[in-house]
This record gives sequence, structure tokens and C-alpha cells, in this order.
Amino acid sequence: MAETVWSTDTGEAVYRSRDPVRNLRLRVHLQRITSSNFLHYQPAAQLGKDLIDLATFRSHPTASGHRPDEDEEEEAVIGWQEKLFSQFEVDLYQNEVACQSPLDYQYRQEILKLENSGGRKNRRIFTYTDSDRYTNLEEHCQKMTTVASEVPSFLVERMANVRRRRQDRRGVEGSILKSRIITWEPSEEFVRNNHVLNTPLQTMYIMADLGPYGKLGYKMYEHVLCTLKVDSNGVITVKPDFTGLKGPYRIETEGEKQELWKYTIDNVSSLAQPEEEEREQRVFKDLYGRHKEYLSSLVGTDFEMTVPGALRLFVNGEVVSAQGYEYDNLYVHFFVELPTANWSSPAFQQLSGITQTCATKSLGMDKVAYFSYPFTFEAFFLHEDESADALPEWPVLYCEVLSLDFWQRYRVEGYGAAVLPATPGLHTLMVSTWRPMELGTVAELRRFFIGGSLELEDLSYVRIPGTFKGERLSRFGLRTETTGSVTFRLHCLQQSRAFMESSSLRKRMQSVLDRLEGFSQQSSVHNVLEAFRRARRRMQEARESLPQDLVSPSGALVS
Repeated sequence: MAETVWSTDTGEAVYRSRDPVRNLRLRVHLQRITSSNFLHYQPAAQLGKDLIDLATFRSHPTASGHRPDEDEEEEAVIGWQEKLFSQFEVDLYQNEVACQSPLDYQYRQEILKLENSGGRKNRRIFTYTDSDRYTNLEEHCQKMTTVASEVPSFLVERMANVRRRRQDRRGVEGSILKSRIITWEPSEEFVRNNHVLNTPLQTMYIMADLGPYGKLGYKMYEHVLCTLKVDSNGVITVKPDFTGLKGPYRIETEGEKQELWKYTIDNVSSLAQPEEEEREQRVFKDLYGRHKEYLSSLVGTDFEMTVPGALRLFVNGEVVSAQGYEYDNLYVHFFVELPTANWSSPAFQQLSGITQTCATKSLGMDKVAYFSYPFTFEAFFLHEDESADALPEWPVLYCEVLSLDFWQRYRVEGYGAAVLPATPGLHTLMVSTWRPMELGTVAELRRFFIGGSLELEDLSYVRIPGTFKGERLSRFGLRTETTGSVTFRLHCLQQSRAFMESSSLRKRMQSVLDRLEGFSQQSSVHNVLEAFRRARRRMQEARESLPQDLVSPSGALVS
């Protein structure tokens, strides 16, 4: 006789099915390996008779009415949530006093019908459905492996005390939530109640009564053969997995008389007929077609295009961080200025924003505040002037950095501006900032104790304002101090019919883009000249702060 190959993998397997779970059918085969048939010896009728009558080896009926050889092996085909009663339940529900709930009375009626029709077919194999009051204590143990000497880890011990919660949405009264969104100091009870989400499941247990002959119906001899769990998404969890080509599973009972049992679990669900599969495919095809039409109605059938001769600029931006500032708790106010000529934006478009207040953290020698604040906007450029001298202007991003202290006093930390990139793609801009200042320690003391400082009435004064019509913009007498910098990350997209048309419009937009490239170069030169002007201004301030006897009439230092 070949040696039995046991299956030791008793872990759970997860399946997903689109078919209704009511079509699931399992075949469970249970067989005893070590026999416990006792030979009932009958003493001889006469003294001196040494032979034993062969009748003494005849099997005797058990208390359940079955012979021992019939209890050696059993097979049952079980459907989803199909109730098979155990001997314990048969004895219990025959007594009307033990019935307490409507389900108990329903079970009593079914058991009486079974008794009148010849008794139940199953003897050892039975089931617990989702409606039964049964809990498998092994599912709540802290063991994560099958090792007998396993020591529960810290995470396992903590998760064992966590209470699962259902995945439901809390109601909203107006615009005020019933509970706080963030709990800053959660208690242990709060963590246990809200830590783990619990998807609603339906559970079914396939059991076996492995009691000796004449002792069926005792709770101590009940063993779980298979656990089935199904959720609303069609996910089926089977523990242990279907036997298939693997060997059978084994159960070894405990007690004075140890017995060895083996069992197999097979999926015997009936396959769908070709006509049913074809009908199901038609239903799914129709369902997916309707869903596709619904999505198309939301998106639209035509791709949104710009008007001829127009360029659409779409920017997904992020205020990444700010660093190098004097005070903590920073926030950034920013806006985009569109040139008055040829640029426009949708009426619903918001071209400004303000970040949250963010505390700084030390990074090397600087203090950095990480905002990660996203923003988005779009604008349209319509080029109408085709003269060679016409140079298109590009939108400008202005920013103002402020700090807020414990007493709700704010201070201006710096102003900055940068021209948006003229080419599509990913761009990282580091905008240097400055702030106006007053000479003397009184102004700094006022800034420290009272808060507030010199501010610009018009933030576009950081650069040349778009409304300025003069020839020269004088900033004579404005004293400034260099502060920190703000980092922006911009994803720029450009859309135009000229990108896909090989006509005069393409050449027209090409000339516009060439001019934009020249404009970006001109902007770079302008930034360099601005840097030289600032350096010259600082040198002039340094000379004014030196004693007059060290400076010659020409402005040079006296050696």
C-alpha cells in the first residue's frame, strides 16, 4: 500500500468570481484512517469450550442507529449557506423549551420534518451558517504561523486588541461634520475602535463530529474542516484551499483514544452551459457599452481645441518650500499677472492663492518650511500684431512671504517675482526675495515686539508693473534687504492648432515662439542687469556707512 502524502498547507486561498455565490458547491469527503472497532467478546456458554464464536466479531449498532463500518467514511455535497444539522442540534431543538429565537423555531420545524421523512442523511459532517451563533476561537488566536513554539510579536499582540469597525460613511449636517476630522491625542480606546476597517463578510463553517461511537453530539468533538468567507465584491476566501491535485488534509483527535482522520475538499460547482455563457457575455457587453456611453457623455465627443491663432497655456504648479527667512511659521501669498495685451483667462479662473501656515525645520544652516501646496491655472494668448517689432509679453508669477507668530502678528518676510517658463515641460524655479527696510534699531525693535513692517501697496512693484506707461520707473530712496527664497515646481502645457497644422498658421505661431525665446533671453539679461544694480546699490550704502575721513572726494577708499 502506497504511503499517504498529506497536505500540510492549511492557509487560506482567495478567489474572485463574478458569478453569484449561490452557485458554489463543495464536496467534502471524510474518512477514518485508524480504526477503533472493538471486538465485543461474548463468554462461552459451557466451561472448557476454548473456541470463540464467530458471531462475537459481528459489528453492533451504535447509539445513533448506524453500524460502525458506516461511520468509517462519509461524503457530502454542500451548497453556499446550506444548513446541515449536527447530532447536538438535533437533540437540542427537539426540545421546544430550548428554542428562544425565531431561527431556533425554524430549525425545530426543519428537524421535525427530517425525522418524519426518515432522518437526516449526514452523520458526522454538518455546517454552521452565517446566521448561527458560532465563533471559531482559533481565528482570534495570536499565532501567525503553524509553528507550535511561536512567540507572538509586539505587532500581533497589539492588533489582537484592536476592534474592527465597519466601512461606513458618517453623515454630514450642513457643512459641519459630526466628529472631528483630526484627533491630535487619540486614546487607546479610540485606537481600538477606529484602527482597522472591516468589510462586511458572510461566513460559513463546514464542521465534522469526530466523536467515538455512541458519543456523537458532544461539543468537544467538533472540528472545523473548512471556513468560507464571501464579501460584497465577489471575493471568496477558502481556508484551507481546495484539495485539487494535493494530498488530503489530516486531523488527529486528542484524548485517551487518538484517532487519525483524513478529508478532502473539492469544488464541484456546475459549469455554465454554452447558452448561459453566451447570454452572460451579451449582458456584460451591453453593460460595458452603456457605461462607456455614460463616460463619453461626461467627457464629450469632441476634443476641446483652441481657436485658430491662439495659444493655450495650462500650468499645474506647486509651492514646494521657502528657506532662509528670519522668523518661523511662514505662509506664501502668490498670484499670476497676465499682460493686458493679447492675454486672457476664463471667468471662473482663480489666478491667486495662499498657502497654509508651515513651521520650519533646520536643514543645514537654513530653516526650511515645506508647503507642498498645489495650484493650477490656465490662460490664452491671441497674437494679433504681426509686425516685426511686436514682442509678446509672458505672464509673471508674484509671491509674498509672511510670518505669523503666537499673538497672530504677521510680518512681511520678502517679495519676489519670476517670469513663467516659455517652454512646456517640468520647471523648478527658485525665486529670490527681498523686503523693504528702515534704517535704525527702532524699526527692528518695532518689527520684533509689535509686528508689522514696511509693505508694498502694489505687489507688481517688485518688477515693472503692467500698468506702468512711463519711460522710466524710479526706485530712488527705496532701501531693501535680501531675505530668503521660495521654490516653485511648475508643469507647463501648451496647446495650439499651429502645433498640428502645416499651414501659414504654423509659420505664424513659429514666429511667435521664436520671439518668446528671444523674450526669455531678454528676461535673463534683465535679471543680470538687476543683479548688477543691486550690487552697486549695496556698495553705495557701504560707502555711506564709513567715516568720511576714509573716503576720498572721488568715492574711493583712502589707504
